[in-house]
Amino acid sequence: MTDVFIYEALRTPRGKGVAARNGKPGGALSHIAPQELVAQLLTALKARTDECAITAASRLILGCVGQVGAQGGHMALISRLHANLPDHMATKTLNNFCVSGLTAVGDAALWSRWDEASLSLAGGVEMVSQVPFQADEAAYYNDPRMMVALPWAPPVIGAEVLATLEGISKEELSDITVASHHKAEHAWKNGHYDRGVVPIKNSDGTTALAHDELIRAQCSKDKIHAAPPAFSKLGAMGFDQQAVERFPVLTEVAHVHNRYHCPGMADAAALAVLGSKRAGEAHGLTPKARILAYAEASNDPVLQFSGGTTAMEQALAEAGLTLEDIDLLEVMEAFAAVSSFFTRKYAVDPARINVNGGNLAMGHPMGASGAILLTTALHELHRRGQNRALIVCHAGSGIGNAMIIERCN
Repeated sequence: MTDVFIYEALRTPRGKGVAARNGKPGGALSHIAPQELVAQLLTALKARTDECAITAASRLILGCVGQVGAQGGHMALISRLHANLPDHMATKTLNNFCVSGLTAVGDAALWSRWDEASLSLAGGVEMVSQVPFQADEAAYYNDPRMMVALPWAPPVIGAEVLATLEGISKEELSDITVASHHKAEHAWKNGHYDRGVVPIKNSDGTTALAHDELIRAQCSKDKIHAAPPAFSKLGAMGFDQQAVERFPVLTEVAHVHNRYHCPGMADAAALAVLGSKRAGEAHGLTPKARILAYAEASNDPVLQFSGGTTAMEQALAEAGLTLEDIDLLEVMEAFAAVSSFFTRKYAVDPARINVNGGNLAMGHPMGASGAILLTTALHELHRRGQNRALIVCHAGSGIGNAMIIERCN
């Protein structure tokens, strides 16, 4: 089987996914078009690798969840046109919920095994400030009859159910959240993100954002812990009863998550260059990592957040590895309970998980998050001189995926 290599991966800073309104400013990136974020990453990739390599790539694949309004009309195609990339470059925009960015990279890796002569560009973009969560108003999460029949539940209800089933306390959620913020702030202060993050410019050349915007450097456990539960009213709309009926061991759903225990909505993009050894050598590129395994999985749509770990187990089996063979893990902090469950179930040393913080601190740009985690893992492996990293992503309705990469010297 043809090996697939990652030659470079970059991301933007994550801006607050808030639009300007009522005289209040929006997030630092909220005035910038999503295709412009992608274009600026492409410019940076040309400088890091080779301009001819980027323009000669055969395809551009982007994850994007909210495909309406500013993100409608095929984001990958619009981004290619906006960046003035050649017409021969095939484009694909995909929505696999919150794992879309890593799915795009996985799709590109499969193409690279088929088309050994060509490089691919893959990642994701999401501007929640311009296209809010569930802006497409799909019947899947709006039609009560469909929601019951299929079934569907808001993702945070899955986190609440998970916390109830596992007996995860509010205190534990607060500890995880504080740790994410503190690790993220430490990483930024010590330059851990310097190689992987591209500052975004305004149209006049000034800097719009160079640093993840949502981090609360001075957050305390007391403040986070004092915030009231945020989702009991949502559960009372019928979703708690749905969960109790689906999981007979439950008598009720304990609502322990508050707004701090959830990742903030964010604006961001990430993009990777990948392909076979032959494709890289044709442009004089040196690989940074080899993709050892990639897997996708789907599990219970109400509990929701076991798809990522199922995919992880499949990827480890495909690579013939165990968690003890992995140096770094980037596990999507979908909600604080999901992170708690992961460390409980797999007994992995927390010192190897999300070492530079995670979504709880830096935010969740849905279609881009998976590609962002990959970018973080790639550059942290090189910074530390370690060998293997595992990226685990979760999405609503039980969707998950995982990828294992190995550093190239």
